[in-house]
Amino acid sequence: MPLTPLDIHNKEFNRGFRGYDEDEVNEFLDQVIKDYEAVLREKKELFERVTELDEKLEHFKNIEETLNKSILVAQESAEEVRRNAEKEAQLIVKEAEKNADRIINDSLAKSRKISMDIEELKKQSSVYKMRFKMLIEAQLEMLKSDDWDELSQSMEEELIKE
Repeated sequence: MPLTPLDIHNKEFNRGFRGYDEDEVNEFLDQVIKDYEAVLREKKELFERVTELDEKLEHFKNIEETLNKSILVAQESAEEVRRNAEKEAQLIVKEAEKNADRIINDSLAKSRKISMDIEELKKQSSVYKMRFKMLIEAQLEMLKSDDWDELSQSMEEELIKE
């Protein structure tokens, strides 16, 4: 068990022949008591300071642990966001490809229909041209024919009669 300042103060020495000077020993013991009390006070203050620093250290360890967990959660969240963004991007690309295919197929179908319509119009135009040509040729034949001269003459005769 460690000495206390009171133990030092109450310490009694046996007296011997030609012993130490009592006043000198008492002064020395008073100085030792004072220094020992100062050391004990300092020890107590240092112990309290160590305790306080241990508490702070524990607090900071808790903060560090919480921050590490938060960082892990943030990393996991960032990874999840990245994966979701990639999935969404893939869906957008697939949707865009579908729309592009649909637009291309619609355009091709319209192009084919327009080509067919153009061919049909060309045929109809050719038929119309041929019929018109035949009509004109028939009219020219009719004008060249003798029937026209006869009709013209009979009309003149009719007009003269009147």
